[in-house]
Amino acid sequence: MSVAISVRNLTKHYSRQNDSITVLNNLSLDINSGEFMALMGPSGSGKTTLLNIIAGIDQPSSGSVNVFGNDISAMSEAQLSKWRANNVGFIFQFYNLIPVLTAYENVELPLMLTPLSKTERRQQVENALAIVGLADRTKHTPNQLSGGQQQRVAIARAIAMDPNLIVADEPTGDLDKKSAHDIMELLSKLNSDFNKTIVMVTHDPSAAERATIIRHLDKGDLLPL
Repeated sequence: MSVAISVRNLTKHYSRQNDSITVLNNLSLDINSGEFMALMGPSGSGKTTLLNIIAGIDQPSSGSVNVFGNDISAMSEAQLSKWRANNVGFIFQFYNLIPVLTAYENVELPLMLTPLSKTERRQQVENALAIVGLADRTKHTPNQLSGGQQQRVAIARAIAMDPNLIVADEPTGDLDKKSAHDIMELLSKLNSDFNKTIVMVTHDPSAAERATIIRHLDKGDLLPL
């Protein structure tokens, strides 16, 4: 199994007034291709910061991050933006859907920034919505869908470009128990059937159990396995 994500000596500082706060402390981590990793730890431990750096949303203060052969820690903001659009699918706790758009239009939205034709976009949107079980909800707006269905639309949007990497930040945090179970079933399917590499931040032990590996952060330090 090849290494998909290699993090080396990663440190992240934030400045607050005259103080420098260390959020991640000289952290090194490997994630294999096709692995489903859950990141756990108390609030303020650096989980979301690490997730954002791996996804190219944030950049480290020092150290390197290599994702599928790309040294993203050396990229400019413009390069990172292009790289994210083609390689990373994002799933958030609160869905981030556009209320006035249908499920189809929400999934299509990021594809509008690509050179795909209208026919190609339609095929990818329909494929993504079918994978998440919402082929019959394409014309529904978010307020016509349950929380679990809205998260499925968000997942369809995340996989529409067929990304190598899916990052999920508390994907079940706003869902009831059954919807959370269904979403984790879907993420497990994306990992096992479609070989997606997934990195997920969660506080929920039952969600973390669906991952193939669980790592814990505490005060910016990655705890040993």
